[in-house]
Amino acid sequence: MTFPAAVRHPLVVGLVAALVWSMAHALGFGSGAAYGVVIGAVAVPADFRRLPAPLFVVVPVLAGVALGLGTLLKPLLEAPVVWSFAIVALLAQLIGQLLPDRLAMLRSLVPTLAILPLLGSNSTWLSAWHQLLAVVLGLAVARALTTAFRLPCDTPAVPPAAHAAHAAHAAHAAHAGQPPAAGRTLSQRLADPYFWRKVVASTLALAVGQGLGALSPKYVYFGVVLLLNESLGATLARVRDRMIGVTLGVLMPWLVFNLFGVSSVSLALVMGGTAALLPALGLGANLRTALISSGVTFAGYQALADWYIPTRWIAYLMGCGLALLVCLVFQPTSALRRFHVLAAAARASDPPVLTSELKALVPSAREEALWLGQEERFEAALAGLRGG
Repeated sequence: MTFPAAVRHPLVVGLVAALVWSMAHALGFGSGAAYGVVIGAVAVPADFRRLPAPLFVVVPVLAGVALGLGTLLKPLLEAPVVWSFAIVALLAQLIGQLLPDRLAMLRSLVPTLAILPLLGSNSTWLSAWHQLLAVVLGLAVARALTTAFRLPCDTPAVPPAAHAAHAAHAAHAAHAGQPPAAGRTLSQRLADPYFWRKVVASTLALAVGQGLGALSPKYVYFGVVLLLNESLGATLARVRDRMIGVTLGVLMPWLVFNLFGVSSVSLALVMGGTAALLPALGLGANLRTALISSGVTFAGYQALADWYIPTRWIAYLMGCGLALLVCLVFQPTSALRRFHVLAAAARASDPPVLTSELKALVPSAREEALWLGQEERFEAALAGLRGG
């Protein structure tokens, strides 16, 4: 009898979460267990493909740099948290932009982790070390269990990180009206106006969140740094993914932790339940965000049970609104408009050709068309280019 990946994946995610949580506490770094749980859960591919081996080295290195940056600068920046937050966010994003385009999908990891030490009252080098150990443990357990549960019928080795980075860079080039290239130089990456737009918006995000009265203003920052993209369509896609993931990702923690409390067994039920719920609802594309949401809710649940979930959702909604506002007001770029311009040129050829620039624009343009009520027109134009 076949044991399909759709059944194995929730099982493995639950086992990874439980093992990482238990092992971290047994080994003496339980304070950082949530980091390992989240990293481990998202490092289990739904189709059990083999992730690139360098990923398991690059992620801990970036996590160490990010946590070290925040821990180092926190006692040195004797300033209001808004200013120290802005300085660390700026430096973290500059470090992320140093990464080559093939690692573009990991750039948000540095500004996400670097500001966390600023938000804790007892952030020390020891706590940062425990968090880094938990990240390494999460990756190791995820790799081991994914390998153990992989079957010969599963997807062969594919480097998804490289494909995702190539698609992101191709879309960026298409938005700028340039043909995609192998990768930009460091000077080109630092001269990217969309990068600086995100830097300015994210460094001000905490102050904006506090000014709007958000009880968890850090999530306004996360909303900008994780969701703001080059085009309106790409930003809308990330906003939809984030709000679906955050909303559904809290269901299992809310149900399970209220009934059973926090333990390795309940944590396995939460993370495995989330991994099963999203595909069952036809929302497998939002699974990674939902798993992160479930893991983060676990991290803050005991101390923040009464208000953590709704205020986190509201603050993320504020971050989504700020990201969309910045995208619309400062250097607005429409992926849908760019798609129609390139499609008109492609239809002039005989036969019409769906170029690499057009392929890179399809997800963002489709999302924009969906929100603008132009989905039928977009799909018709796409079908014409595909010969159907």
